[in-house]
Order: sequence, then C-alpha cells, then structure tokens
Amino acid sequence: MNFGVRTIGIALLFSVFGAASANTGSISHLSGTLSVKKPDGSVRILSSRSEVQNGDQLNTERDSYAQIKFADGGLVTMKPNTAIKIENFTFDEQKPQEDSFFFSLVKGGLRAITGVVCKRNKEAYKMGTATATVGIRGTTFSADDCVSDKTEDCGKLEPAVYVSVADGEIIVRNNMGEQAYAAGQFGLIAATQR
Repeated sequence: MNFGVRTIGIALLFSVFGAASANTGSISHLSGTLSVKKPDGSVRILSSRSEVQNGDQLNTERDSYAQIKFADGGLVTMKPNTAIKIENFTFDEQKPQEDSFFFSLVKGGLRAITGVVCKRNKEAYKMGTATATVGIRGTTFSADDCVSDKTEDCGKLEPAVYVSVADGEIIVRNNMGEQAYAAGQFGLIAATQR
C-alpha cells in the first residue's frame, strides 16, 4: 500500500513537472486562422488559449492576427501571412542563468514586447531573420520580412528585413557587421552576399 502511494506521488510529480516545462506560451488573442506545424511535421489549427512549445512553427493566414503570450510575460503579435518558429525558449524563475529565448521570423511581420528573460539577461533573447540575427535589449520592436515574402505590405520595397524600435534597443548582426537601433529609430537589413 505504501509503495502504491509513492508511485502515485511520483507520477503526479512527473506530470506537473512535464506540464510546467512544456509551457512555453499560449495564444492570448486570435483573429482569423492560426496553424501550427509541430517538429514531427503534423499540422493543426490553434485557438485562443492553445499552448505553444519549442520547435513549433506558427502561421497566420491572410487577414489573420495572433498574439502569443510567453511564460515570462513577453508578447509577440503576428501580422497576416506571417510565420515564426520558436527555436528555443527556456524560463524558470528560480534559474535565471538558464534563460533563453530564440525565435525566427520565417516570413511576414511581427511586433514584440520582451518579458522577464530579456530583463534578466539581455544576451538571452534573440530573433533570427532572412538577413541577420537581432539581439534584443529589453524593448518593444517590430520587424517585417520583405526578403522571403512579397505581399502588398512590402509593395515595391527593396528586399530587406525592416525593423523599428519603440522602446529600448536592438542590435542587428550579420556578415556585413553590426548596427544598433534605439527607441524611435528604424532601418533595413538588406540581403547580403554569402
């Protein structure tokens, strides 16, 4: 009987730990259609309050917007025809040294507000794009990919990733060098020759 109680206790502990460690974030607002492509290749439609995890690629359809709230309080708002991939998100209030948030803007555009991960370790929060890696320094910023996607939002703009900063600072790095953008600034990161 004592062995059975311990087994149930251990099973409960693992199920609580598994749920906590898998909770990268969830969909806090949704207008339109949002799908997720899981690391195993399966695809499904998400709704408000659906959870997202490491390795997920999220895709909004035409005329669709989605906002993801991450476990550290950060927010990413996806524009229509946008895809982002959550490469690695690690957050534990008790272990700030393990914080990490890296996601990729695959196509389209987004606006992001950083959470606790960036506040505790500015080097831990990064976004990959078609033309550069963007280091985030506790901020509110926007990015639009006009390299991978040629929708009406990009019009006849030069193929580049366009960034703007509302608060804080971002550092853009690629094989051409490094550029900082502070609050109120915007710029473009052109496609580079490899």
